[in-house]
Amino acid sequence: MLIAWRYRERNTIIQRLDPRARLIFMLAVLFSIIQFWDLRIMLLFLGVGVLQYGLARLTWRETRRAWILISIIILLMTTLTFFTGRGGVEYTYHEEHLIRRLGPLSLPIVGWQISVDITAEKTIFAISQLVRMYAITIMALTIPYTIDPSLYGVTFRGLGLPDKFAYAMDLAFRFVPTLGRDFSITLDSQRARGYEVERLTGGIVAQIRRLAPLLVPVTINAIVGAEDIIDAMDLRAFGIGPRTWVHRLTYRRADYALIAASALIFVGSTVLAFMGVGGLWVPEMLLRLAAGS
Repeated sequence: MLIAWRYRERNTIIQRLDPRARLIFMLAVLFSIIQFWDLRIMLLFLGVGVLQYGLARLTWRETRRAWILISIIILLMTTLTFFTGRGGVEYTYHEEHLIRRLGPLSLPIVGWQISVDITAEKTIFAISQLVRMYAITIMALTIPYTIDPSLYGVTFRGLGLPDKFAYAMDLAFRFVPTLGRDFSITLDSQRARGYEVERLTGGIVAQIRRLAPLLVPVTINAIVGAEDIIDAMDLRAFGIGPRTWVHRLTYRRADYALIAASALIFVGSTVLAFMGVGGLWVPEMLLRLAAGS
């Protein structure tokens, strides 16, 4: 059985808006964010996301697992970018001001000697990347927790997608929580049989091999579930002709205002980006620190 994200009716300003208008706003903000690297502009977009998150009245208990997983990914990507220097030097800056050099450090296995240069540009690029990804995350994370799961399909259909794509997006929104539910059930079942995932030892390959009692049933279950959905859709002649939807969405004044604000944000951001505004901004404090070192 497919399940959805933990949706709870709160009668908030966010939930009273049409889901189509909210998706348009989210996409407009996301496409606006990716045009800038200026930390000050990133903080403005992050403030917009925090405001939306606050108006949605989501709790830490509801979104804890999602935030932990996403934070691990974001911090890992930011750390790798900072130490390797990849990304920023190709797109946002061409000159670096050295603050401190760490090393040379010796890698324990291969014995390589490496040095890590901490520069003003690399530091502010990593911070900007961190804020940028959190701004995108907080905008996107609010959507699945505040849209009624029964409206997924009709929302994407109302945005102009064909029936097949709209239903595919509906299933995609349900895939992650369904897979998480199956993994949790499989883990409990294997623990009842004496399997202890906490005691995995050995190298990476050995640990992956010992995760087979978890990964194989979850993967097979996902494939079988997909086959069941396909059979059910075929039996109902899905895709033969236009389909009808149980729910009907109607735009109101607040929705039109949100769509207009979305268009204004996107057009304004695009114009500023073409004018050269929004490149990497390095505070004078870091430049003075680099000059002093």
